[in-house]
Amino acid sequence: MAGGPAVNGTGAPPQAGVLEGVNPIEYSPTNPILLFIIQANPLKLLRQPRVIAEVLGGILLGPTVMMRIPGFKDAIFPDESMPVFANVANLGLVIFLFLIALEVDMRMFTQNWKAALSVGLAGMAIPFGLGFAIAYGLYHRYHVNLVAQPISFGVFGLFIGTALAITAFPVLCRILSELNLLRTNVGVTTLAAGIGNDVTGWILLALCVALVNNSSGLAALWALLCCIGWTLLLVFVIRPPFMWILRRTGSLQNGPTQGVVALTMLMVLASAWFTGIIGVHPIFGAFLIGVICPHDGGFAIKLTEKIEDLIGVLFLPLYFALSGLNTNLGLLNDGITWAYVIGVTCCAFFGKIAGGTIAARANKLLWRESFTIGCLMSCKGLVELIVLNIGLQAGILSPTTFSMFVVMALVTTVTTTPLTKAFYPAWYQKKVERWRRGEIDWDGNPIDRPESGHDVSVEKPVESQIRRLMVHLRLDSLPSIFTFITLLSPESVSTPARPADKAEETPKEGEGQVVKKRPLEVHGLHVIELSDRTSSVMHLTTGEDFYSLRDPVVNAFRAFSQLHDLAVSGKAAVVPIDSYAETLMSHASDVSSDFALIPWGEYGSVSEEQSFPLTPHLNERFMSATHLEFITQTLEKASHTCNAGIFIDNGFGGITRPADRPGLDRTKSTRSALSIRSFRQEMTALPVADRSHHILLPFFGGPDDTVAMRLVLQLAKNQHITASIVRIISPAATTEVEATTSSTAADKTTEAPATATSSHSSDTTNPRTAGKAPAPVPQEDQEPAVFFTMQASLPTELASRVAFSELHITSQSAAVMEIEQLVHRTVGLRPKNAGDLVIVGRRNCRLGSGLSEEVTTGGSGSGSGSGSDNDTPDLRRAIGSVAERMVKIGLRASILVVQAGGHLRG
Repeated sequence: MAGGPAVNGTGAPPQAGVLEGVNPIEYSPTNPILLFIIQANPLKLLRQPRVIAEVLGGILLGPTVMMRIPGFKDAIFPDESMPVFANVANLGLVIFLFLIALEVDMRMFTQNWKAALSVGLAGMAIPFGLGFAIAYGLYHRYHVNLVAQPISFGVFGLFIGTALAITAFPVLCRILSELNLLRTNVGVTTLAAGIGNDVTGWILLALCVALVNNSSGLAALWALLCCIGWTLLLVFVIRPPFMWILRRTGSLQNGPTQGVVALTMLMVLASAWFTGIIGVHPIFGAFLIGVICPHDGGFAIKLTEKIEDLIGVLFLPLYFALSGLNTNLGLLNDGITWAYVIGVTCCAFFGKIAGGTIAARANKLLWRESFTIGCLMSCKGLVELIVLNIGLQAGILSPTTFSMFVVMALVTTVTTTPLTKAFYPAWYQKKVERWRRGEIDWDGNPIDRPESGHDVSVEKPVESQIRRLMVHLRLDSLPSIFTFITLLSPESVSTPARPADKAEETPKEGEGQVVKKRPLEVHGLHVIELSDRTSSVMHLTTGEDFYSLRDPVVNAFRAFSQLHDLAVSGKAAVVPIDSYAETLMSHASDVSSDFALIPWGEYGSVSEEQSFPLTPHLNERFMSATHLEFITQTLEKASHTCNAGIFIDNGFGGITRPADRPGLDRTKSTRSALSIRSFRQEMTALPVADRSHHILLPFFGGPDDTVAMRLVLQLAKNQHITASIVRIISPAATTEVEATTSSTAADKTTEAPATATSSHSSDTTNPRTAGKAPAPVPQEDQEPAVFFTMQASLPTELASRVAFSELHITSQSAAVMEIEQLVHRTVGLRPKNAGDLVIVGRRNCRLGSGLSEEVTTGGSGSGSGSGSDNDTPDLRRAIGSVAERMVKIGLRASILVVQAGGHLRG
């Protein structure tokens, strides 16, 4: 009998399973795991990172869609298998409530208690009252005659009011982080109010469950008193020794050990068991343990990192499926029912928005900010589904009212982000920020502040010499970044002060220490991806400054600055991956940066998350669409902010990557013919003996190449650098322009030498025509004058290390080959030095189209090995046609792609 429970007289089940004809999807009480795996696997596939997709995925499995298929429920979700399924889902719910409590940092509430208390209470009182009012109609139409054991209207109204008043704190954190609002007045106020709202909502829900689970009011009172006593026991008796254990094991400083994780989970289950046996739902016990866990040293974050993946991948989809099995939208089948759905949704919206807006406005926030806070507080999300399922299991809600409130939860959660963007758009945020800083009046007119050291205009004048450098800190690019900063900074920053001077400079008590202004200021920003993980959001809620002080990349950057006596600032920012470009350029604007240095990812990815950091193939490093889009967006935003450079490292600083994966060492053994050791002995390496670098700049003309030439001359001040600046002369260059340029250069040689980094306006001025009204000169005709001006005004100390020359391109068809030959005979000739560098402008005014045509046809340079233009169209769009060709030919040198910003952009 296929699928039967036994095939022999003893009643023993078949041991060979399907090989003996057993149906694999038939539920067996002695082996329920088989059907459970089938139930769980599709749910994992349906899970999406967004809570709405998770909820909809669960509804699809229920009677609304999938269970309408004949035989689906009996085959996949038979009634006898549901206790096992529900038990695992509820276990995941208990642990998930513990994770929610770990997000609740009461310090944020206490630091902003006034706004949090007013916004939280007003945001709960109005929707609670509206919920109690609409509960009257719901109770008499959908509860009295549809529930086996009706409850009193007071308990029903209390639950409905709580369901409308509660706010989904976890989803709220994610929305604020995705919209980059966590550090604003709106974000801080909303989070602080959300914490108070969350705790109050769970207390009210515990009261509802206690009243339902106990037969009399006196028993419910005893249950609540026991719950209060248990809370006090956890805070004053359990928490002190728990903290002692954490300090003893080093878990506060280094993260929880395996033993601490086991102890914490044991406490969670024990607390959940206790609240369950006194008539309060087990999730409240788990929530209490999460509240008493410390946030010191990032303990709560590190504990969440160890638990959240299993919960998010397996248990939460199971709970969404269980919720979806109880949701039947087919019960909403008449007009009066849909009228109640609309009424419940309007009560949820109006109550939350009105309460939050009035309270926020009373705390002197702007009207738009107040409306935004009200919209954010209306978010329901997963917490609402948990509340509704508890009400359904306790018999408070009927299947019809449960489905109504599920629709309400979906609508309020879906509309939260669009409403927030509408009330508080990015342009308004920037306007308010500048208005509060006193840079503009409310109408947007600039306010002159002579005492301010920063220019508030968007297109600020660009310094001819880099004095403020903004660096994108990446772990995989730190060696090349450190080398570049070392070369750019002056070799001698300051002279030691005499003892008498030191005594005079020592600040008195209560006075700030005087910081000397350095020739170069470096501002580093480590951008970290904000993922869907709970721990990722918790990094933001703990405070950006707190996280920056403990970020290892930022700390390495600070240590490097101390060793080289540099003036630096470093911070970390956790933002969504599509906000990297905006975050970097906003920081560059905030620090009034002259130049933004953006390293190309070592593995060709925007994120630094690398489980197996193996050296990628050349095409893999430069073919990531996400990374190319990041580079393009960054340069686009930089064009209005400051000069920028994309640094493509290839052994800069003397650190090279192995070309091939190392193999295993083989050794002879006395007992066997051959043995293979599973390790490779590392060889010690001496510092780079030859610390020299050679820089090549192919000068095509245009603003980008002008900025690049000034950068080369600034780098050339370092004694370890030699440079070759080669002017590329295309066939389109006319003899008239050359003659004018030569005469201009000759005249300038008779003048007093200018600095090598003179301003752009002086570079393009002809002394012969001073005082006259010259005719407008095309930009491409000004560039020879810039080149010869720089050559003529080269300081004497740089003349021996900087060589100016010209390269005449015979034809457009031979342009690629001649430029490649120039590169190969200029850089990479000394492979044991500290690494050479090719600096190119992103855009050029002469050979851009010609070079593009050559790459399209394949070119003929050495080592190209590359396909046509269709192979890397996004790479050319990101870094330009010249740099793209430099990448393809396999240089033994690094590449810096420079783009002019501000008033120099082309």
